[in-house]
Amino acid sequence: MTNETTPAPNFIRNQVSDELEGGQVTKIVTRFPPEPNGFLHIGHAKSICLNFGLAEQLGGECHLRFDDTNPAKEEQAYIDAIKEDVSWLGFEWAGPVRFASDYFDQLYAWAQHLMREGKAYVDDLSPDEIREYRGTLTAPGTPSPYRERSVEENLDLLERMREGEFGESEKVVRAKIDMASPNINLRDPIIYRIRHASHHQTGDKWKIYPSYDFTHGQSDAIEGVTHSICTLEFEDHRPLYEWFLNNLPVPTKPRQIEFARLNLDYTLTSKRKLKLLVDENIVDGWDDPRMPTISGMRRRGYTPASIRKFCEMIGVTRADGGLVDIAMLTHAIRSDLEDSAPRAMCVLKPLKVVLTNVPEDHEEVYDVPGHPARDDMTMRKVPFSRELYIDQDDFMEDAPKKFFRLAPGKEVRLRNSYVIRCDEVIKDAAGNISELHCSVDFDTLGKNPEGRKVKGVIHWVSAAHGLPLEVRLYDNLFTVEQPDRDKDVDFLEHLNPESLVVCQAIGEPSLAEATPESRFQFERIGYFCADRHDSTPQHLVFNRTVGLKDSWAKIKQKG
Repeated sequence: MTNETTPAPNFIRNQVSDELEGGQVTKIVTRFPPEPNGFLHIGHAKSICLNFGLAEQLGGECHLRFDDTNPAKEEQAYIDAIKEDVSWLGFEWAGPVRFASDYFDQLYAWAQHLMREGKAYVDDLSPDEIREYRGTLTAPGTPSPYRERSVEENLDLLERMREGEFGESEKVVRAKIDMASPNINLRDPIIYRIRHASHHQTGDKWKIYPSYDFTHGQSDAIEGVTHSICTLEFEDHRPLYEWFLNNLPVPTKPRQIEFARLNLDYTLTSKRKLKLLVDENIVDGWDDPRMPTISGMRRRGYTPASIRKFCEMIGVTRADGGLVDIAMLTHAIRSDLEDSAPRAMCVLKPLKVVLTNVPEDHEEVYDVPGHPARDDMTMRKVPFSRELYIDQDDFMEDAPKKFFRLAPGKEVRLRNSYVIRCDEVIKDAAGNISELHCSVDFDTLGKNPEGRKVKGVIHWVSAAHGLPLEVRLYDNLFTVEQPDRDKDVDFLEHLNPESLVVCQAIGEPSLAEATPESRFQFERIGYFCADRHDSTPQHLVFNRTVGLKDSWAKIKQKG
């Protein structure tokens, strides 16, 4: 993949560039190491762009490795979705897809090595007792009574654990480091747990599984990763990462570098909470267009280029920059679609208009540009007839002075067509407006009316030619900037009841050619994408990606 623009420098790129120039590293090898226990979200996109981008920019390679150490929470479906997301974003991993489980035999041998060196032991304490013995941030831990088992006993118990002799939580393997360390991660961390669970890659071979901390750095070392780039919450784990590398006969010693994670307002990126939304059917699966998952954003209409642009806009720093304004994300997609999305007219809330001075069999067809600034896009055919639909919001019976759309006795221009005047408002028995009777000034096609000024322009669709559409208007899933900030309030209480509104709309005939994931600007409304799952030629479904108003561009101008 080739980036469209020169990437902005960041402290990690500068650091790695200096190492390459100084000869400390001859070739950069990075990795993107997701756990296959959920779908990737926008925070992962930042890590993907950083790891793959660095390798691409600096002539190295990036691995895709699944850190699959917890089979109870992992699924093949997650693996498939993650691979698809990385490819869709425009990146290619070096070599085959890798799995930490590929290295389980080696990791087991290294656990035995630590035991022979007197640096690991089998512990019989219960999980609650381990927590109690670990101590606190202000008090040192207490050594386990099983900490001084002999090498022979530890090796024997480890093998019996592997064979499935013991139940879950009966025993664990711990590294023997320092129970008085001010860094709690170094207080004899667990490196193996008993799990009687079948694994999606190794089947029933193993009854014990290594911890994430024990697996991660050693997998990096086996693969020849030079830089293990991760988010700041792993900074306190770095001494443990380095302890394992320094106390095991690993082939290489990668270096861990941390950066600030992405925190986006009105958004949750906790996998546990996102999974709850899915499991409780609050959303329509992991790829619901309201979800911050890459697949959800794709379904909503975001492009790979827009997500990569957003990740470039927010930059890479070590400092926690707080919440990122979601307007930056919507600005990125607007900027992309403004240049690339063909135009079309669609009426979300149809109101019938009868043009009383147009014959019933009258029909005109206008050739209208597919995009106002791109001659390479196909012209579209827009038919005009006696009966039209306009949007209900473009008419007011008692209009204020500055309402420049349609009102009784007032004129407005139909986009790409004539000026019309509202002559009569027709209502049903309940007093609701059912249709408007209007007249056309036939001397206004492509030119202004003589002797008067018509300010308003509205969109419309021919009733005889319009296509029925299902249009899903998506908005933020939550009503507050930080839905999980208050630990005493359930984040579900902040769900936005208006996050999805479904309209039965009418679209112009050119939309009949829309294929899943094709994107359009519905003029005067916003950007929309044909749903990749539900839209068919017989039942067209469009998702609103984003409205036309760009608050971030205005913020930048003021700044």
